[in-house]
This record gives sequence, C-alpha cells and structure tokens, in this order.
Amino acid sequence: MPEVFVEGLEDNARQSMVDLLNETLSDTIAMTLAVKQAHWNLKGQGFIGVHELLDDVAGRLREASDLMAERAVILGGIAKGTAEEVALDSKVEAYPLDITDIEDHVRALTDRFKAFGKTLRKGIEAAGEAGDDDTEDLLTEVSRAADKDAWFIGANSPKSK
Repeated sequence: MPEVFVEGLEDNARQSMVDLLNETLSDTIAMTLAVKQAHWNLKGQGFIGVHELLDDVAGRLREASDLMAERAVILGGIAKGTAEEVALDSKVEAYPLDITDIEDHVRALTDRFKAFGKTLRKGIEAAGEAGDDDTEDLLTEVSRAADKDAWFIGANSPKSK
C-alpha cells in the first residue's frame, strides 16, 4: 500500500479525494488533447493568435494535470493518467476530428471548457464536504484558469460581443 503523506483526513475522505482527483485528471488530460487537436488543425483568419493561445492553454492544462496527479499520490493513491484510463474515465465530449475552421474550433473548445468548469466546481464542492481544503484549493485554482481560458478562447468568436 502506498504511503500517505497527509495527516488529519479520514481514510474514506482521503480515498474519495484520490478518486475525485483521478476522475478530474482524466478530464484534464482529455481537455489538453482536445486543445492540441484544435491547435494542430485550425485554419482561417486570426490563425496565428489562436494557434499560439492554444499552446499556452495546453501548457496550463498540463500543469493542472501534474498538480492533480501529485495530490493523488500525496494522499496515498495512485495517479491514473494513461491513455487507457483517460479513454475509460473522461466525461469530456469527444472532440470532432473533421473540423478546421477557426470558428468551429473556438465553439467546440469553448463549450468543452464551460462543461469542464462545471465539473471542476462540483469537485470543489465535494472536496469541501470531505474536509480536504488543499484539494478544494487546487481545484479552485484550476477552475479559475479554465474559466479564463474559456473566455480567452471564446472571445475569438465573431459572435462573442
């Protein structure tokens, strides 16, 4: 059994948080891959700005994944970030492979970021109820970044006013 590096959390709360972190890790990895799919394939007016923005967004998501995985291990769990686990556990809607227009990518990513933010807020609530302030804080940090990235990406839409 892996060592636990946290005192003051009940075993059931700790295990619940490991499960939550792994579920959120899967979603975060799936979001990273969706962002990179768009980054590689988008075309149209404003290409370079959106292309570079998506690299920054993917970097923030990778950092968030790292924080979640490390927290799961700190709590005595195993971080589950393989492609197989992500495919099984992620609730992120599959990203379309047949789009290239910037507007289509902006809409697809914005919709996914909004759903991701909603999932994160549910996780924040669950962490608070479990008494794990540190996981709650970690997910709050990721939620703020996801909301900001939804805005940054979505603001590239000509329909965004």
